[in-house]
Amino acid sequence: MNKMIKKLMILVFAFVTVLSLSVPTLAKEDAPANLPTEENPMVVDKEAGTISIYAYVNGKYLETSTRHAVVFDDGNFGGKSVFGTTANQNKFYEALIEIGAEPGDNMTAENAEETHVAGDLMDIKVTWEGAEKEYNLSETIIDSNGNDFEFRFGGNKGRAHDKHTGCITCLDSCPVGLISNATYTYGAVEKRGEVAFSGNGEILPEEGTPVIITYSIHKEDSKDKKVESNEKAEAE
Repeated sequence: MNKMIKKLMILVFAFVTVLSLSVPTLAKEDAPANLPTEENPMVVDKEAGTISIYAYVNGKYLETSTRHAVVFDDGNFGGKSVFGTTANQNKFYEALIEIGAEPGDNMTAENAEETHVAGDLMDIKVTWEGAEKEYNLSETIIDSNGNDFEFRFGGNKGRAHDKHTGCITCLDSCPVGLISNATYTYGAVEKRGEVAFSGNGEILPEEGTPVIITYSIHKEDSKDKKVESNEKAEAE
């Protein structure tokens, strides 16, 4: 009887050991993959049509106004945005092209104050550890007029490279920033004072908190492109 109990205990121990070793492996496989980090601040998922960047909250603009939403730290305008990031704006432009986004390229220095930025409409989401949900970027930034945001891929590849402002996302239409807000023309914030923008302190975490910002083409625009692509393929 004692021998049978001893064998049974050995079998139970072996089973528990195997089970305990398998759990971490399963958890690792099920965990989210390819999230951006401080060391690797940009991740492109071409299949999902998303670009995710590692960024952080700039507490200064929870209290004061800015026309910049997201800017590369090493750009000339680094430190002037609600969110800072180590993701380079030139690489970000290439990532937008990679996921199929089409730039408007309708703005110049000469027409900027009379022109609303064109290009693909973009969905921009923000989240962080402990966030209640994944927020739209427009929920994390306050427009003093209460208007809706309309973020579009303006393009501006050459000027973005030459001027090296680092601007990834601007809050009024911009002839240099890659993505900007078509609701207002250039100069609405700093020149004409039509609107003021600041981070939403009731939602955003404290200064320096890491966040993940994810960009994708607005679903309706993306759907229309797929239809056009299928029609073109059928015609050929």
